[in-house]
Amino acid sequence: MAFRSNSSSATPMTRPNATARIDRNKPVQFTFDGRSYTGFAGDTLASALLANDVHLVGRSFKYHRPRGILSAGSEEPNALIRLGKRAYAEPNLRATQIEIFDGLYAESQNRMPSLKFDIGAINSVLGRFFPAGFYYKTFMWPASMWMSYEHVIRHAAGLGKAADDHNDPDRYEKTHAHCDVLVAGGGAAGLMAAMQAAKGGARVILADEQNEFGGWLLGEANISIG
Repeated sequence: MAFRSNSSSATPMTRPNATARIDRNKPVQFTFDGRSYTGFAGDTLASALLANDVHLVGRSFKYHRPRGILSAGSEEPNALIRLGKRAYAEPNLRATQIEIFDGLYAESQNRMPSLKFDIGAINSVLGRFFPAGFYYKTFMWPASMWMSYEHVIRHAAGLGKAADDHNDPDRYEKTHAHCDVLVAGGGAAGLMAAMQAAKGGARVILADEQNEFGGWLLGEANISIG
């Protein structure tokens, strides 16, 4: 297997073609925090929000400071959203890994009452009173009050809210498989490793966290695999 470029300047560090994965002939309507937006087929929720000039997507865990999109994949620490409604709601999904579709409904998390006006941001002003693990020291007395303290602390902890209906209506695929070689990561190196192992007669499973293989290759318009 080889990776060939149609341009002498294309390298793994080349800036990806911004339109390579987006079909601008197919507009997609989606909703974020109750407001409707338009993206295009191939957009992630993150890229579609940025294209619509939406930069505030979350709040930090402890001090509720404003947070924007930082990365483009599973390493994204800020754009954690709740996707869907009622029994179909899924919390803590990364906007950088969600491909938009018509009717997509998403909400920001860890804010009240809204993302732009979050009363939890007062924690940033009072930060010196909230050192790491403060609740283990501050709320230990009197012991009889711990159950009341815990109730308040529990509501303040965590990020996303679980589905309103805890009876999951979806069904999930699974398989029991065995292999000689398991390759974790379907980027350029993973594809090469899997191909070489398969050529040697090994039973190979190639696994990747994304919904398709390719890694950085998917962002290069002038790369061919052969």
